[in-house]
Amino acid sequence: MRQVFARFLADQTGATAIEYCLIAAGLSIVIITAVNGIGTTLNSKFTSLNSSLN
Repeated sequence: MRQVFARFLADQTGATAIEYCLIAAGLSIVIITAVNGIGTTLNSKFTSLNSSLN
């Protein structure tokens, strides 16, 4: 029983998977924020262009 418990405590595969998930979540938040900002800027540019053409 001690060996099983010692192997469980030494196993790091779950921790690595959680770290990769946290990195992926952080990157996705940064990407979504950047795309949202670019989208807002492009929308205002196209609106300005449309009003100047009319």
